[in-house]
Amino acid sequence: MPYYLGIDGGGTKTTCVVGDDARILATAISGPSNIVRVGEAQTRASLLEAVQQVCRGAGISPTEISRTCVGGSGAARAELAAVIRKILSEMVSTPVDVVGDHQTTLAAAFGEGPGVIVIAGTGSIAYGRDHNGRTARAGGWGFAIGDEGSAHWIGRTTVNAILRAADVSGEDAGSHDKPSSPLVSALFEAWGVTSLLGLARAANAVPPPDFAALFPAVSASAVSESGDPLAAEVLTAAGRELARLAAAITPRLFPSSISTIAVATSGGVFRHSAQVREVFYNELRSREPRAAIHPEVVDPVEGALRLARRAAHQE
Repeated sequence: MPYYLGIDGGGTKTTCVVGDDARILATAISGPSNIVRVGEAQTRASLLEAVQQVCRGAGISPTEISRTCVGGSGAARAELAAVIRKILSEMVSTPVDVVGDHQTTLAAAFGEGPGVIVIAGTGSIAYGRDHNGRTARAGGWGFAIGDEGSAHWIGRTTVNAILRAADVSGEDAGSHDKPSSPLVSALFEAWGVTSLLGLARAANAVPPPDFAALFPAVSASAVSESGDPLAAEVLTAAGRELARLAAAITPRLFPSSISTIAVATSGGVFRHSAQVREVFYNELRSREPRAAIHPEVVDPVEGALRLARRAAHQE
């Protein structure tokens, strides 16, 4: 019986599944393996751990894998794909396909059919395919200049808003007094700082800090009993930015004669923030009334498994 391996290599975690031609047999989760963000050493450790765990869970050896597909942001670049293939060759001896996470997500959402997906994880991108197989994208330009609506963008935007508010209020940036809000306190705790000056120094560190690690604190603050208005404002802006990405590509792929456009979402921001999902839905429907948005958040690892199966069957 042939077995297939699908991997989603994210900036926060790695999800790995093993399946046969009909079922998913086991799932495993390890640390981050987005090679652009965490480097080769961490990518190797996370990938190998995930493959070992998932094969153990399925009761098979990695040598029994017939085909592997890995999806990740930026992973399809030739030089990075070569590194990922080399790492996985330490465990599997059969072909390894390395593609962008937008491709695995599209496959998970729509198979080989038309539609638009919007990913908001550590980074963000919108990607779509029309009825003739033509594709288009918007966003995904990287955390330094883009990735609007992503967890990284949310964390960075929140820190910026807090420091700008301190400018207006005249709060002492170097003070170690009690933080001005539960949100500020949560950000201090996430980064291990004790003042606004410390927060600013951490934000400007080289290499850059993990802004995406602040997203859980922002999301929790927005829905807390007191309902932090700054956190809610940032999440609202994130939802609008993500809708803008989707609306940028729908007219390029779907002429006015197409009455309905299937849209799906993926990534931790959508999965863990009901506010972002709601704003995204309302904003996109306002910009693109033809959008039919799938209610469930798509798991890209299922697309990676689909692509591995498809590639094996086409040989």
